[in-house]
Amino acid sequence: MNPISLLFPYKLGALPLRNRMVMAPMTRCRAGEGNVPGPLTVTYYTQRATAGLIVSEGSQVSPQGVGFSRTPGIHSAEQVAGWKKVTAAVHQAGGRIFLQLWHVGRMSHPDYLGGELPVAPSAVPVGEEMHTLLGKKMIPTPRALTESEITGVVLQFGLAAKHAKEAGFDGVEIHGANGYLLDQFQRDGSNRRTDAYGGSRENRMRFPLEVVDAVVDVWGPARVGYRITPHFSVHGMSDSDTAGTFSGLVTELDQRGIGYIHLIEAIGGRMGVTDPDARLAPMIRSKYNGTLILNGGYGRESGNEVIESGLADLVSFGVPYLANPDLPERFERNAPLNQEDISTFYAGEEKGYTDYPALS
Repeated sequence: MNPISLLFPYKLGALPLRNRMVMAPMTRCRAGEGNVPGPLTVTYYTQRATAGLIVSEGSQVSPQGVGFSRTPGIHSAEQVAGWKKVTAAVHQAGGRIFLQLWHVGRMSHPDYLGGELPVAPSAVPVGEEMHTLLGKKMIPTPRALTESEITGVVLQFGLAAKHAKEAGFDGVEIHGANGYLLDQFQRDGSNRRTDAYGGSRENRMRFPLEVVDAVVDVWGPARVGYRITPHFSVHGMSDSDTAGTFSGLVTELDQRGIGYIHLIEAIGGRMGVTDPDARLAPMIRSKYNGTLILNGGYGRESGNEVIESGLADLVSFGVPYLANPDLPERFERNAPLNQEDISTFYAGEEKGYTDYPALS
């Protein structure tokens, strides 16, 4: 096995990537007033520009999509201006960067929403607490979106895609994972609707695919990715037929010709291990002709192996990129990795954000 196969170049459609290592999207909670990316965010992403591709932290498409403190958005002029500085610096450093488009749905609280209830496909409670601006509180039962409101959210994703283009990104990734709004519609544990957006697998896919179509209208299919977490069971998420649900989605995404699917299936580390018999990567590989990105506790050797086997085209790394801004160089030299500081993942300023050392 070639010891640095992860460092071979790759073409994502017509977009050349310097290597096959992707910096995974990671919420860092460092945005400034108005959820605007600031100078620290510029530094953070520029330090990691040797990744083949950076996928930014999730950025809400509207104020209704907020569910965490100090997370950046892509719906205001100030946010677009803040992101422009990030993309310009990353490009100056030779990097490529996609923006992740995000709406948290029911994973929010009235404290973030001007007193309004969070929205969801159905009024199904999460049954969890979350940190709000005023301390830790129980997530209230959400209210179900009306059909006309669903159309409005689709338009919000389309407008956010336009803003991402204006901000200078190389493409966008739609966040269809981790129990957020698109995932809530997709799975029958959270979607109890009886109208055109619920019930059958096809109906439950309707809203996520309308979002995909709206974003593709802006970017073209090759510059659009879609992230999925089929086995995610936190935040009250479940599905009675995981393989069938996601097989149907993958087939539709393939027909649309989107640039990549970003699949999270844990093979180790803090995410645990997905039962090998339940893993969907082989099915997706057989049904989907675009680029497949795998994520889920990969390291230097396991990342190389999954590239060499042909199961993945690219591998994304989360915590290793957080703690090692020069991760490709460390992999190339087989150098030791910095130890991550978990206490600074979702709070603070420079510490645990831009102060991880590179190799001397």
